Amino acid sequence: MAGTYSQIYIQVVFAVRGRQNLLHKSWRDEVFKYMSGIIKNKGHKPIIVNGVEDHVHVFLGLKPSMALSDVVRDFKNNSSNFVNDHRWVRGRFSWQEGYGAFSYSHSQIENVSNYILNQEQHHARQRFKTNTWICSNDLKLSTNQSTCLTGLQVRKKSPLKPIGIDMIK
Repeated sequence: MAGTYSQIYIQVVFAVRGRQNLLHKSWRDEVFKYMSGIIKNKGHKPIIVNGVEDHVHVFLGLKPSMALSDVVRDFKNNSSNFVNDHRWVRGRFSWQEGYGAFSYSHSQIENVSNYILNQEQHHARQRFKTNTWICSNDLKLSTNQSTCLTGLQVRKKSPLKPIGIDMIK
């Protein structure tokens, strides 16, 4: 798209099917690098891909030439094939069907990246399976109120009181 300028920053969060703890530390970085390569090859900017045993956070700069759902479909499908081709798990590996997607401004890139980078420490305190906290408090964003996301709904709450959500089907 000649003459097009965009700043579209999206965090995508999704889990292993059944929320199983299948992403073993010994090989999950290879999967994350593979996902980053898929995103880059599609013309988008992979900012950071990280996660823990049962889920992944993908933060990317999205080009407006492709729908987010197509990008997510491609990196989920290809990365599950990558895991299966390497036979890192017994049986068939797959991701859950859905995902959460959250947009951010350019000024929030560093905070969101740090949040994603520190997933192991974050989830040592709180397990993803029971509740996920996706709030501006966790990301240390500069807002007057804490914005907490529940799926595709956005609700305002007072600062320092995040809403517990379970965004995985």
